[in-house]
Amino acid sequence: MLNGKDVGSLKESQRTDVRKGEIGFVFQSFNLIDELTVEENVELPLIYLGVPSKERKQRVADILRRVNMSHRATHFPQQLSGGQQQRCAIARAVISHPSMILADEPTGNLDSKNGEEVMKLLQELNTEGTTIIMVTHSKHDAAYASRIINLFDGQIVESVGDFV
Repeated sequence: MLNGKDVGSLKESQRTDVRKGEIGFVFQSFNLIDELTVEENVELPLIYLGVPSKERKQRVADILRRVNMSHRATHFPQQLSGGQQQRCAIARAVISHPSMILADEPTGNLDSKNGEEVMKLLQELNTEGTTIIMVTHSKHDAAYASRIINLFDGQIVESVGDFV
């Protein structure tokens, strides 16, 4: 169930639409497209969703300001630090206003300062209503969560906190 809708019974094309519009993905390795600028990487999900050009440009400018990346909009991923690449990846994940973000070790390739910035941004998004599902080995990062589920060999061994 996602937003009250049984997504398990959807056809593949419908599930694709749900993934494009309702779920944002943040990967440990960033998964930015090297041949595209920061702006273009962030804009890509909106192109797939058919958002008109003028609205795309405005939303990209807005989210790049929010993640403090406006000054790097025309740079390519290889011209960015790890923290900047991850902020770009988060901007791309949230540009479509998804109801959920799946984050795989979002600070795993970052130094502590940049990791802290990323966690604060995810926390802000959560406060604004976005569900964040994060996989991490970091107790520090897990402490940001309102609910922690510990797994061992694919089995739940502990669940702390409540769904909010």
